[in-house]
Amino acid sequence: MAEADPFPPAEASSDQIGSSDRDAAPKSRRSRTVLMILGPLLALGGGLWYWFGQPGVVETDNAYIKQDIVSVAGEVSGLITSVNVRESQHVKAGDVLFTIDPSTFNATIRQADAQIATAQARVTALAADVAAKAADVAAAKDDLALAEANYSREKALMDKGFNTRARMDAAGHAVAVARDRIVAIEASVAQARAELASGAQVPGVNPAIAAAQANRAKASLDVDRTVVRAPADGVVTQITRLQVGQMVFPGAPLVSIVRDGSARVEANFKETDLNHMRPGQRAEIEIDAYPGMKLKGHVESIGAGTGSEFSMLPAQNATGNWVKVIQRVPVRIAIDEKSQRPLISGLSSDVTVHVGK
Repeated sequence: MAEADPFPPAEASSDQIGSSDRDAAPKSRRSRTVLMILGPLLALGGGLWYWFGQPGVVETDNAYIKQDIVSVAGEVSGLITSVNVRESQHVKAGDVLFTIDPSTFNATIRQADAQIATAQARVTALAADVAAKAADVAAAKDDLALAEANYSREKALMDKGFNTRARMDAAGHAVAVARDRIVAIEASVAQARAELASGAQVPGVNPAIAAAQANRAKASLDVDRTVVRAPADGVVTQITRLQVGQMVFPGAPLVSIVRDGSARVEANFKETDLNHMRPGQRAEIEIDAYPGMKLKGHVESIGAGTGSEFSMLPAQNATGNWVKVIQRVPVRIAIDEKSQRPLISGLSSDVTVHVGK
């Protein structure tokens, strides 16, 4: 049998219990007071830090990779004789894309050469004609001098009464004919010299020869244009219409080149996001096709109009039953670093712009 504890615990008296409760009550009230004061202060401080201390950003997922695309068309008509590129091939500026049959333009060159030769022969003939007519003028002047001398003799005889009126008339007629012949020959010489003259636009060159030479230069240019070359460095695409035997019409696009180094992002931000957006602000770009890859960029420019403003059929809100819709404004984002993955035109992306505090 266990022995009784010689020192049993003393029971707390009612005075001690009441004193403990009285001490705990003021502590509880002080804690609540502190919490009531600190709670709003912490909330206010957190709000101020969020508003003024945290960097402000605007985001959009309505953004796409864009690149400059050059449409290449033939400048002359004809059949395609060869195709030197394939889809997605990288080309340098000046590389041959395709060729057009030059037969028609080579024939035009030969025709222009014949026109030049004809014009040159005519110029030579005119020069010889001018020289011949100059000799005719001298002979006509001699004839005139003889006719005038005969007329003087006939008149002297007429004055002495030894001549007839018929002989006087014949002598006068001969003088008039000689003078008219000189005028006619001189007019013919002037016309030949006018045909040999050159104009102010092409000094020193006969106009007929200049026209033939211009036709030949045009034909030579057309022959050069039968070889179609890449206008810029880039990747060839959309070559389905580029087939041997295809008819080329001037100005009709046949192939496209996505220009190197032209990648950018066209982000369509809400109009309410533009208040603090400025060109030059830092931006981050995430591309949906490459998760985890981020590219650095900056705001290059802000569009001059909303997307709907430049649509084929702009919205007309003149009636009273319309609904206000937040407009989107295109913002061009320049990419500041080289991408590790190919930037394909049209890829969807997310853009975050840091607009400051």
